[in-house]
Amino acid sequence: APLREGGGGKAAGGSTPCGALKPLFDGERVSYVPHINGYLLPAPDVVIDNRTRPLCDVPAMDFGNMPNDGGNLLLTPEERDAVLREEPALSSVIRPFVGAVEFINRKCRYCFWLVDASPAFLRASPILRARVEAVRELRLASTAAPTREKANIPHLFFYISHPDAPYLIVPSVSSERRRYIPIGFMDAGTIASNLVLIVPKATHYHFGVLTSNVHMAWLRAVGGRLKSDYRYSNKVVYNNFPWPEPTDEQKSRIEETAKGVLSAREAHPDCTFADLYDDSFMPADLRRANQENDRAVMAAYGFSTKMTESECVAELFKRYQTLAATV
Repeated sequence: APLREGGGGKAAGGSTPCGALKPLFDGERVSYVPHINGYLLPAPDVVIDNRTRPLCDVPAMDFGNMPNDGGNLLLTPEERDAVLREEPALSSVIRPFVGAVEFINRKCRYCFWLVDASPAFLRASPILRARVEAVRELRLASTAAPTREKANIPHLFFYISHPDAPYLIVPSVSSERRRYIPIGFMDAGTIASNLVLIVPKATHYHFGVLTSNVHMAWLRAVGGRLKSDYRYSNKVVYNNFPWPEPTDEQKSRIEETAKGVLSAREAHPDCTFADLYDDSFMPADLRRANQENDRAVMAAYGFSTKMTESECVAELFKRYQTLAATV
């Protein structure tokens, strides 16, 4: 598979080659390199810091929608059913609500999405009147001034980023057992929570690059950790990522392999993403589809499939350094 995890060869008798080369260990393997940076990579001394906009010309990534509502605008499947039995008209303002747990494990959750609801509609519903008033009181009691200000619009989420078109969703936290973070497209009818990141206007090309082993290697190198799990950040991981500059043919190939990944997932409708992307149990067809996508993305960078992961990230650091110097 592309991007081998090890690199170099075993040290002979533990001795270091002559010269100023330094040993870089990867599990039981060691390679000798002229320089090791703060990320323990044979790459330039670069610090990846917060960046407010993407380094490259790609769609912006944002946080999902934050309720800050004390749970009053959220519904379990059982609560949703009870609400609709009591007030069927509220079906028009109940939407699926997806965070990292719901997306990865295909769990159902819902929310009251009242962005376009009229005051008359809100006041006519005993359920909404009670829940909205509870949100107002909760926010008024907050010690944070921005939260108290949002008490003026208690029927709305505290932070709204929802696009009126399909978007790409990226879990903010994902298990270290996965070589690939499960990401995917969501329809405009589904509301993303603040526990995921979203990329409005993303295409199959963007999906293909982000789900590739190249981007996953970048995440493992520069991303944060929650315990040992990967923590994805738009300001550190996404905005600093040096995207490839593919030819039209290479871009089309990535779009094709990205669709292949999505098709392979659809062949397993009874499985969650937690099932599909556990590296010990990933279905063979999905693994092949991801590896085909990996090869297409690596070709767009001009990378050899024989590169180790650390070699790949070292090249990405060099590209980052060049791009960052021009913006």
